[in-house]
Amino acid sequence: MPDHTTRPLSGQLAGSQRRLYLRALVACLVWLPLLVRGDQIQVNVSGGPSSLQQNARTFVGTVEGRNRASLRRYGRHAEGQVRQALRALGYYEPTITRTLTEEDPPRLIIDVVAGEPVLVRTREVSIRGPAADDSEFMPQLPERPAVGDVLHHGEYDALRQIIRNRASRLGYFDGEFLSRRLEVDPAARTADILLEFESGDRYRLGDVLFSDDHGFDPELMQRFVTFEPGELYHADKVARLSSDLSNSGYFSGVVVDAAPSEAEDGVIPVNAELRTRDPRSLAGGVGFSTDVGPRLRGTWTEHWINERGHRRGAETELSEPRQSISGWYELPLDPPMTDSIRLSTGYLREDIEDVESERLTLGQQWRHQLDNGWMRVSSLRWEGERFSIGGMPTRTTRLLLPGVGFSKLQVDSPIDPSRGFRLEFGVAGGLRDFLSTVDVLHLTTQARGLITVADKHRLLTRFELSGIATNRFADVPPSLRFFAGGDQSVRGYGYETLSPVDENDVSVGGRYKIVGSVEYQYEIAERWRLAAFIDEGNAVDDLFDPLATGVGVGVRWISPVGPIRFDVARGLDDEFGGGWRLHFSMGPEL
Repeated sequence: MPDHTTRPLSGQLAGSQRRLYLRALVACLVWLPLLVRGDQIQVNVSGGPSSLQQNARTFVGTVEGRNRASLRRYGRHAEGQVRQALRALGYYEPTITRTLTEEDPPRLIIDVVAGEPVLVRTREVSIRGPAADDSEFMPQLPERPAVGDVLHHGEYDALRQIIRNRASRLGYFDGEFLSRRLEVDPAARTADILLEFESGDRYRLGDVLFSDDHGFDPELMQRFVTFEPGELYHADKVARLSSDLSNSGYFSGVVVDAAPSEAEDGVIPVNAELRTRDPRSLAGGVGFSTDVGPRLRGTWTEHWINERGHRRGAETELSEPRQSISGWYELPLDPPMTDSIRLSTGYLREDIEDVESERLTLGQQWRHQLDNGWMRVSSLRWEGERFSIGGMPTRTTRLLLPGVGFSKLQVDSPIDPSRGFRLEFGVAGGLRDFLSTVDVLHLTTQARGLITVADKHRLLTRFELSGIATNRFADVPPSLRFFAGGDQSVRGYGYETLSPVDENDVSVGGRYKIVGSVEYQYEIAERWRLAAFIDEGNAVDDLFDPLATGVGVGVRWISPVGPIRFDVARGLDDEFGGGWRLHFSMGPEL
């Protein structure tokens, strides 16, 4: 059945109206006449919201290079475009006058008085069939256009399209509109909306069929499937399977298809075409941060070793204060996209401020995602560390550290989120009676949050509180003590320079670390932001010890791999070594 009883709009027009409607939401709805100038067209709209002016200007477009005769002939067409633009937003009877100026080149002036709008008199939207009782379908329908609203063709088209899209997303592939009408009476200035949709039965998902040449154990592949055969269809379930396979690291190409045309008795088979990636990759890079200066990094990864999906890798990092090499071996569990066991070993040498240390680590991590979305990491690692603080005699410690950590990341974009949060908690400990040289309990907590207001204003906060419980702090190695200051800590102070000192003024590390930060960012151009921040924190032996404060401004460039940050900071506390410092870093903000 036809959608409109008076002058139907084209699909192109409806799309334009939806875009303009989004702009109108943030425009000031005032009664002031607005003026927009083109080279030879000037449109003045009064008596309505600013969106009328914007829409009229868009429909008319820019006219150039016309003589008087040509511009006079174009006037009738331009007036028709203005009427269409206003009608799309509910103003069906504007008063329009055209004036052709005598100047060279001539200009066509179109003066418009919008008149009274058409109002929605009735709205009947009915969903029939199983979708009428579907909690995912019904409550999400838009409330606009509502009775009493000014008619907006874009809102009507959006309502109709949302019903159609939701039916496809939830598997009502046989759904159809029994009636879809928008009846407008310009004389009475009323509009009546009638949408009747028959959903038909909801389809179900069948077995997942993987291509035969992927080379992996069928049992491993089935672990990627998070739905059971016979479950109700949902496009998100199919999309998640595709995403999990793509992010597994096993494949260079993934195509997951669930075509309703292949359904039998309402059950859709799911076909996954997979192209296995090269098993090995080697990467290297050069980086820089003001914390450690220039650094070299190399990574070797074997993405799959056998049909069970085991993998392994090694990496090394070289910088002036830090040199490291490590290796790991990982076994996927169920489900493989979140759960795994990783065995690792590594060697790290550091020479930072007053601390020199060498550390050898052996350990394992069991990663498991809980049903509530939290990631749990259970670990057991052995560490042997040889260290010297401030030129004091070298000490050696050995620790067997069982531990558990919980983390949750929720963002609306993995690269450049506009809102989200990260929470992390961890605890590990060792006992002298059980393969350790010191009794120690190590706790860490961290929280980060991000909100965006009006697209351009961003507020980023972070807070960290960590501590050590021990009866022999002198035997706790530097890797477990706390230091603050630097790019990711308190800006305006050197990397890990905030710390308690001994009688020789040597930084020895603290029992606790407290760091908080508030940062405001403003977008000045696409991918560019200005920032202003205040950081406060310290590594201390008493939670009531004074904290250091740093303030500053910076620039953020959102690169394809994540934000790159350049900051100028001033440490306000001279007794803690504060002063002017440049900070350069990159990586996710959450």
